[in-house]
Amino acid sequence: MTTADVHAFLPTLRQGAAELGVSLDSAAAERLLAYVALIARWNKVYNLTALRALDQMITHHVIDSLALIPPLRVVLGHKAEEQLSVLDVGSGGGMPGVMVATVCPAWQVTCVDAVAKKSTFIRQVSAELGLKNLSAVHSRVEQMPGSFDIITSRAFASLADFVSLTRHLLRPDGLWVAMKGVEPFDEIAALPPDIEMFHVEHLQVPGVDARRCLVWMRKVK
Repeated sequence: MTTADVHAFLPTLRQGAAELGVSLDSAAAERLLAYVALIARWNKVYNLTALRALDQMITHHVIDSLALIPPLRVVLGHKAEEQLSVLDVGSGGGMPGVMVATVCPAWQVTCVDAVAKKSTFIRQVSAELGLKNLSAVHSRVEQMPGSFDIITSRAFASLADFVSLTRHLLRPDGLWVAMKGVEPFDEIAALPPDIEMFHVEHLQVPGVDARRCLVWMRKVK
């Protein structure tokens, strides 16, 4: 599988990104196509994702992950222009971490996963796509050191588990953002009292016929 094999889906990628309000220059678009080609190749051996069809990888992985970026920029405001550190927890094949690193080159993105082959894949993505701001850590997140401005996850765990496993990694003024499907009312109600859920944002993702939302959280000051 080569980038040429996925190049037919460039219009789908560009249109989906544009509908989300994400501006993709030629270099970013080519990187994302190369990323899909890498997933397709590695999937033959390592089973990084259950999806096999290229069009679904574009919509359900790449475009779905890109949907995080415009709301993130809005919530961050002027801080979005700074050199922020982002941790993508349970990143798997790099979703949404690879997309964030590609579109936001000033941000340092770290993908952490407990499965070694997935961290190895992210390192290969970083090398082949020339994403110097993308790194991978093979670790259980609760045992990982570090300090981050933003901690994100996509279908990783319940909200309570997500924040409890990563709270030592979030800076005092940092934000958690969890990518979810249907708004998880029960999970929100189960959050610890010192964690504030301050916003739920419902998303319409082009090409994805399913409900999506972002749950924003922070430590109570």
